[in-house]
Amino acid sequence: MSVRIRLKRLGAKKRPTYRFVAADSRMPRDGRFIETLGFYNPIEKPATVRVFEERMTYWLDQGAQPSDTVSTILKQVGFMKKYEMLKKGEDVADVTLSETITERPKKRKRQKATKSE
Repeated sequence: MSVRIRLKRLGAKKRPTYRFVAADSRMPRDGRFIETLGFYNPIEKPATVRVFEERMTYWLDQGAQPSDTVSTILKQVGFMKKYEMLKKGEDVADVTLSETITERPKKRKRQKATKSE
């Protein structure tokens, strides 16, 4: 059984909230999962993230692979840096995770150049 750490979508239509979950890689996105590992709310500005550090560390130690999106979010809040320090045996008592992440600016549509005659 291959375990993945991925996002499970919750919330109303056009108002998503997500949970970080450890799930079998063969299960569907919103299907059966093993354990909840945190929360992500992109609707709030700035987006809020809460990671259950002990359980996330446990699953990563067991060989669970985070999805690309989860990996990006964990890097933005500082969890991956803290996890790497912990694996090296460094002191992580003074390292705190960010509760919010900033979104990248949205791409603007290019306006067509008008021909002046």
